[in-house]
Amino acid sequence: MSIPTLTISSKNYSSWSLRGWLMMRMADVEFEEIIVDLGDASARAEILLLSPSILVPCLTYEGSKIWDTLAIGEFLNELRPEKHLLPKDIKQRAHCRSISGEIHSGFNALRSAMPMNLKGNFPKFKLWSKAQQDTDRICAIWKECLNMYGGPFLFGELTLADAMYAPVVTRFKTYDVKLDRLCENYRDRILDWPPLCDWTMEALQEQEAIEELEVEF
Repeated sequence: MSIPTLTISSKNYSSWSLRGWLMMRMADVEFEEIIVDLGDASARAEILLLSPSILVPCLTYEGSKIWDTLAIGEFLNELRPEKHLLPKDIKQRAHCRSISGEIHSGFNALRSAMPMNLKGNFPKFKLWSKAQQDTDRICAIWKECLNMYGGPFLFGELTLADAMYAPVVTRFKTYDVKLDRLCENYRDRILDWPPLCDWTMEALQEQEAIEELEVEF
């Protein structure tokens, strides 16, 4: 049996790649990485939000390709049900899918204003109003889940939702977004999550850069 592969792009810039990669780690599935060069025009367009994500992440498993991040998560949950990538309770599963779907398809103002850049550091970054509205909504989601399910993660134990919001966590650090204590604690918990630490370490070693995302804001 061939080892599954996960096609990703830049670990410094690609939020969608990060989500799929974290899900693979959560499911404890052995896999090989295929990294798309940043010189690929389609990969750059995806990172710069100039086209839909059509290249990454893409999971190839026993000849089948799965290229939507939520579809990868659902597949892994069925492949490794004992890992509980979705909550056990039917109502909690629906809630988890709802907030995961919201980050999957929304928050465009935040994505545009604060592109993922793990090497970046922009203290006292000024958020414009629509990006602030997105930030407020995300914090509301986090607080509702943490209060409802008791933490330490959004649904108590780690789920797909934590992987889906992990790139937002990195953005909040990069752009020095001020949070209340509950959200700050959750942010720091995700930043200390070993798989995210592994990803970040490798991102910091990348040599390639996208000039459009390295400007002084």
